[in-house]
Amino acid sequence: MITMDIRKIRPRAAFGVDTEMRKKDVFTTGQVATLCNVAPRTVTKWFDSGRLGGYRIPGSKDRRIPQTELIRFMKAHDIPTGELEKGKLRILIIDSRAEYAQRFSEQLRTQGSFEIQCAHNSFDAGLTALKFSPNVILIDLMSSDIDSGSLCGYVRDCEELTDCTLIALAGGLGPKESAALQQQGFDSVVTEPDNMHTILNCIQQTCNIL
Repeated sequence: MITMDIRKIRPRAAFGVDTEMRKKDVFTTGQVATLCNVAPRTVTKWFDSGRLGGYRIPGSKDRRIPQTELIRFMKAHDIPTGELEKGKLRILIIDSRAEYAQRFSEQLRTQGSFEIQCAHNSFDAGLTALKFSPNVILIDLMSSDIDSGSLCGYVRDCEELTDCTLIALAGGLGPKESAALQQQGFDSVVTEPDNMHTILNCIQQTCNIL
């Protein structure tokens, strides 16, 4: 079921917040140590062993950990997330399979700081998008009762949803089909909709979470 609009990707203002707020989405090892109540050396070991994901600053040894990855790690190890749970990323899942969508949303919640709602047909999707004002919309293109093309056009033409990231979820698509969807207005296409790691990476990249 997750930017690159042919119209050119707008640099998204980190979900409508300013640059200073965006900086808080990435943490140093020292900040992580404080949040997790451990020694900085312990965080370095977590990072270097691959248990805690992140990246190094080019040309230096400094490590940086994205907020979504930090929250995932803390939850997996029963470390209270406290203040990190504020300002959650809002995700709308559009999938006609209610039970599947619910399981999918529960999986996503365990992986990061997300507030999630689901819609199971095109009409409800439009209403929910306006009320919920999601940062990301995930549309399962294989769903019945979902007119993905119309929804894509609706979101792109809706001023209230200008900064929303549209991600199409469709297994087995080739490069040409994915490119056609991006030309249609989708920001990105995930061709492995059952791969949570791929979906999370897509969300991070399209929403400029470094």
